[in-house]
Amino acid sequence: MSRKELLSARELEITIRRLACQLIENHGDFKDTILIGLQPRGKMLAKRLAYILEKEYSIPKIALGFLDITFYRDDFRRNDKPLEANSTEIDFVVENKKVVFIDDVLYTGRSIRAALTAVQDYGRPAQIELLILIDRRFSRHLPIQPDYCGRQVDAINKEHVVVSWSEIEGQDAVFLENQ
Repeated sequence: MSRKELLSARELEITIRRLACQLIENHGDFKDTILIGLQPRGKMLAKRLAYILEKEYSIPKIALGFLDITFYRDDFRRNDKPLEANSTEIDFVVENKKVVFIDDVLYTGRSIRAALTAVQDYGRPAQIELLILIDRRFSRHLPIQPDYCGRQVDAINKEHVVVSWSEIEGQDAVFLENQ
């Protein structure tokens, strides 16, 4: 297996800060905006974005939640091993709010389709946007495109984009792995 670094820790930090600035440009004070990290890997990115918005840009009380889409996926019964769901942590109503879904890698689009279905259990948003750290743009199965994108990567089917978070894997970086 070969591994190529796409983003170093410093480049990842710069990319996340740029995404935070783009959110500010479109959502201002975030009064009617909710950030929702898709479980499990979008949670880390969502937390970092909320931290930057609150601490560095003084935006008070960002509405931040985490959505588990495990049983909303169209392929959840195709695995041989039992799936383990993550917890959904949404303690607010999304009715008539602007929702920003946050995930680490956009690949086929199936996770986003599942999230669109799952969020309906919490109300009907006024608008939904998609923020992605890495967009594998030529691998889509569904017509889903991000509104905010950290970086686009052209990867063939046997290559995987792996986002490494210091809180989980011990280092911040993005890699392209060939298996």
